[in-house]
Amino acid sequence: MKSTLLEIVQSILSDMDAEEVTTLSDTVEATQIASVVQDTFYNIISGREIPEHRKLVNLTSLSSSVKPTHFTYPANLKGLTKISYNITVGATPDWRTIKYVQPDYFLENMDETDLGVDTVSGGVRIYVGTTAMPSYYTSFDDYHIIMDSYVLLEEANLQASKTRAYITEFPTFSQTDAHVPDLDETLFPYLLAEAKSTCFSLFKSGTDPKIEQAARRLKSYIRNDLHKTKEANNKGKAGYGR
Repeated sequence: MKSTLLEIVQSILSDMDAEEVTTLSDTVEATQIASVVQDTFYNIISGREIPEHRKLVNLTSLSSSVKPTHFTYPANLKGLTKISYNITVGATPDWRTIKYVQPDYFLENMDETDLGVDTVSGGVRIYVGTTAMPSYYTSFDDYHIIMDSYVLLEEANLQASKTRAYITEFPTFSQTDAHVPDLDETLFPYLLAEAKSTCFSLFKSGTDPKIEQAARRLKSYIRNDLHKTKEANNKGKAGYGR
């Protein structure tokens, strides 16, 4: 069962025999505990691949004639798994996987007789093809995605609407009463146990053995229970493209 931030804080306050609240702003202690819950939330998601945080998005194109194959990474990005581009010029989509390559490979395979593009800093120039749809990409600054080519006769620059990126993102956390942390129901007991353990350590000068035991047990359990649809234990998982 999912809970609001206020409900989580109220549960922790109750176990600590602290003053009851009806809103997070009622006491300084409630506000402090809400901050602990937020920190615990980000600690949990930073060290795990949470299925609920995966999504398909369009990349953001710079829509520039001087940077025709430039895109930016999505906001709040944790990891980029795959990029596809619709290379068709007709009505039927034809999605091509755009493979990631290291910057040195990108530089070594540029055709410097083709279009020059200003990029990164220091006036460095790179060159991209103008007669073929893209097939690979790189990033020099971990902010811009640069694909290797586009068809100048078809479009002035690569289009955001023709991209399809499979990503994992960092969800936002709001310090408000009604906010429900973006976690699967399976992870909520673990979030509560870890936050409760931290609060006892910070505000009660010690930990509760039962709470510590529950946190350890739940941590072990959720390692194998993150997916609603059970997935095979594939050791050869594909890495991020970024």
